[in-house]
Amino acid sequence: MALFELTLILLLIAVALTALSRRLEIPYPSLLALAGVGIAFVPGAPVIEIDPELALALFIAPVLLDAAYDTSLRDLKRYRLSLVLLALGAVVFTTLVVAFVGWKMAGLPIAAAIALGAIVAPPDAVAASAVLSQFRVPHRLTAILQGESLLNDATALLIYRIAVSAAIGSLMLKDAVPVILLATVGSVVAGYLFGRVSLLTLTRIEDAASSTVVQFAGTFAVWIIADRLGLSAIITIVVYAITIARTAPRHMSARRRVSTYSVWESAVFVLNVLAFVLMGLQARSIVGRLSGDGQGEAFLFAATVLAVVIVARLVWVMGYVAVIRQFTRFDDERQKRDAPTFRGAVLVGWCGMRGLVTLVVAIALPADFPGRDPIVLAAFAVVLGTLVLQGMSLKPLLRRLNFERDTSIDREVAEARVAIMQAALDVLSRKTSSAAAVVREQYEAQRRIAENPDDAQAATEYDRLRLYAIKRQRDTLEELRSNGTIGDEAYHRLEEEIDWSELAASPAGRFQPLTTY
Repeated sequence: MALFELTLILLLIAVALTALSRRLEIPYPSLLALAGVGIAFVPGAPVIEIDPELALALFIAPVLLDAAYDTSLRDLKRYRLSLVLLALGAVVFTTLVVAFVGWKMAGLPIAAAIALGAIVAPPDAVAASAVLSQFRVPHRLTAILQGESLLNDATALLIYRIAVSAAIGSLMLKDAVPVILLATVGSVVAGYLFGRVSLLTLTRIEDAASSTVVQFAGTFAVWIIADRLGLSAIITIVVYAITIARTAPRHMSARRRVSTYSVWESAVFVLNVLAFVLMGLQARSIVGRLSGDGQGEAFLFAATVLAVVIVARLVWVMGYVAVIRQFTRFDDERQKRDAPTFRGAVLVGWCGMRGLVTLVVAIALPADFPGRDPIVLAAFAVVLGTLVLQGMSLKPLLRRLNFERDTSIDREVAEARVAIMQAALDVLSRKTSSAAAVVREQYEAQRRIAENPDDAQAATEYDRLRLYAIKRQRDTLEELRSNGTIGDEAYHRLEEEIDWSELAASPAGRFQPLTTY
C-alpha cells in the first residue's frame, strides 16, 4: 500500500511539475528526474525489485509504439544519411567509448562494459521535443532528432541484449553477427505481419474503449512474442507501429481516434512518472550497498561516464557534419543549402538527454549481473545529469543560436487544406438543395482563407470568430439543460458535436481555452 500511495502522490506532483515546466519553458522530464532523486531521501519509502523482462515490456513497449506511430516515413527517407550516422554511428561510437572507460576505470568485464555503453548510448527526444516545440527551429532538425530517438533505441537495445547474454555466459561475442542479422531481418518481417493481423482486428471494433484496450494488449503481445522468438522486440514494435499508422486511421472513426490518442498520451506520461519513481527507489538501495571507499569510487565513475557521454556525442556530430560539408562544397547551391550546418550540429549534439529507455534498461539488468550496482548508478547519473544540464540549458542555447523561423509545416498544412476543401466542393457541386448551398458556402470561406497562407491574420481571425461562436453555443446549451428544456442524453450528444467543432478550430488540433472576442 505504501508504494501505491507514494505513486499517487508522485503522479499529482508530476502534474504540478509539468505545469511548472511549461511556465519555465524547460523539459518536464528534467523536473521529474529531480523529483525522482528526491524520493531517495523520503523516510520509509519502500524498496522495489522489478522483474527485468516485465520492466522492458511494461515501460518500453507502449512508449516506443507511441513514438513510432507518429514517425514520418517521408522524413526517415529524406534524412536517412543523418539518421544512420546518429542512430547507428553515434550509438556504436558512444557505446565503445563508454565501454572502454568502464573496462579501464571500473574494471568491468568487456561484455558488462559494452552493456553499460549500450544502456547510456540512446538519447530520448521527449525532453528535447518539450523545448523545441516552443521554438520555430528548422523542421529538418526536429525530424532528425525524433527519427533518431526511435531508431537508436533499436540499435542500443540490440547491442545490450547481446552484451548481457555474453556477460552471463549464454552467448559468445564472436557469435553475435548471425544473431544480429537474424534478429534484424526476422523482426522487420514479424513486425509487418503482426501489424497486418492487428489491422484486421482493429478495423472491426467500433467501441472506443474496446479498441484502446485491444491496442494496448496487442502492443504487449507483440513485444512478448518477439522476445520469446529471439527477435528484437524493439525493431518488431517499430515496424508494427508504422504498419498500423499507415492504414488504421483511415478505418477508424473520429471518436475512436480522439479517444485513443488521449489515452495513449496519458499512459506515456504515467509510465515516465513511474520510471522516475523506480529510479529514485533503486538509487537509494544502490547507494546504501556502496559504502566507504567503494561509494566514492562509484560516484566518480558515474560522473566520468556522464562527461564522456556528453562529449562523445558532440564530437561525433560535429565530426560527421564537418565531413559532409567538406564533400558538399563542390555541389550545386541547392545541395549546399540542404547540407547540415554547424549551428544545427551544436543543437543536435546538445540534444542528447537520456530518458526512459536508459532508466528502464538499467533497472532491467539481472540482479547477479557483474558490476550491476556501479552500472545502474552510472546510468542514473547520465539520465539525471543530461536532463538537468542539457535540458535546462536548451532554451538559452536556442536563443543564442537564433535559428530562422521555420514555416515549412505551416505551408504544407495550408496547401493540403486547400486541396481537401476543393475536394469537398467538387463532390458537393452536383447537390442543389438549400442545405448543400450552405455547406458549400462554409467550405468556400475556409478555402479562400487557406489559399493565402501568408495572411496569418485572416486565418487567426477566422478561428477566433469560430471559437467565439462556439463559446456562445456552450453557454446556450448549459442554459437549456439548466432550465429543463433538454435532458442529459441530448445535452451530451450536442456537447460532443460542439467539441468536434472546437477541436477543428483550435490551433494544432488541440483544445484551447475560449476567450471573449
